[in-house]
Amino acid sequence: MLYWTLIFLVVAIVAGVLGFGGVASAASGIAKILFIIFLVLFIVSLIAGRSFAG
Repeated sequence: MLYWTLIFLVVAIVAGVLGFGGVASAASGIAKILFIIFLVLFIVSLIAGRSFAG
C-alpha cells in the first residue's frame, strides 16, 4: 500500500509541475488517504503482534 502512495505522490508532483492542477489535487488526495490507511493498518498490526506474542 505504501508503494501505491508513492506512485500517486509522484503523479501529483509531475502533474503539478506540468500545470495540471486538478489531476495534482486528486492524486495528492488519494496519496493522503492511502498513507493514512497504511498508518492505521501498521499500528493495528503492531498492537496485534505484541498482544499475541506475549
